[in-house]
Amino acid sequence: MADKQLLHLVIGGELKSLEGHAEFKDLSKVDLVGAYPNYRQALAAWRGKAQQTVDNALMRYFIIHAHKLLDPESDDHDHEH
Repeated sequence: MADKQLLHLVIGGELKSLEGHAEFKDLSKVDLVGAYPNYRQALAAWRGKAQQTVDNALMRYFIIHAHKLLDPESDDHDHEH
């Protein structure tokens, strides 16, 4: 039986500031890395991008738990490490 798909998005870009909440400097330059069927694959993509941009303190990547936005009633979690 296949695992249930739990959609995760990985995005990133340069932030306006390191203070306060994350706000991108230029939304037209936000990097949509991709959509992943589980947290494990999203985390691998996030790590790769974060390592590539480590020299720029304002460049940040995020994992968005899109499955929670699509189905807020669900209590599915897939943070196995």
